[in-house]
Amino acid sequence: MKRAEKRNHLIDVAATLFNRKGYHAAGIDRLIEEAGIAKTTLYRHFETKENLILAALRRVDERFRDDMRRFVEEHGRTPRDRILATFDYLERWFESETFHGCPFISAAAEFGDETSAVFREAAAHKRLVVAYLEELTHAGGFAEPKRLAHEINLLIEGATAVAHVTRSAAPARRARLMAAQIMDVAPSRTGFQAAD
Repeated sequence: MKRAEKRNHLIDVAATLFNRKGYHAAGIDRLIEEAGIAKTTLYRHFETKENLILAALRRVDERFRDDMRRFVEEHGRTPRDRILATFDYLERWFESETFHGCPFISAAAEFGDETSAVFREAAAHKRLVVAYLEELTHAGGFAEPKRLAHEINLLIEGATAVAHVTRSAAPARRARLMAAQIMDVAPSRTGFQAAD
């Protein structure tokens, strides 16, 4: 395996392990075993466990947002449909074997100091998701796209937390209905039909 491939393999294995076990609970020895590499190889690529956690969070962030965007574009014909498709994406995620709650909420909880690089990386992901939702609400012609994006995001975050605890995809469906109701009463820009 080439150097870049080894690094990517390490990041993927770490992301999976951290998601399943938690950031502090997933030890280096377990990671080395699951990745099938030597300890020296790990430290050649990542000087500290924190550096590896940051790389794993960046990889998960990129994949999550790319997958969501692709899913939304494939399943939403209108701006309103695309906003609602974010919840269909969540439902699919909640039903998957890889869902163990939000890895970014877990990271922020385990590294609660706001000055921590891990905490800041988790917060950056949350800001990027809201920015994407704002793109969608702006395209939908809503008068207050930023406010609506934050409201939709609260539904997403709440659904994710409840799905984690209940081990059910139902919160995504309920949150979708609530998002539709919020959009039904949200003012649109003059001359622009938000549902189109």
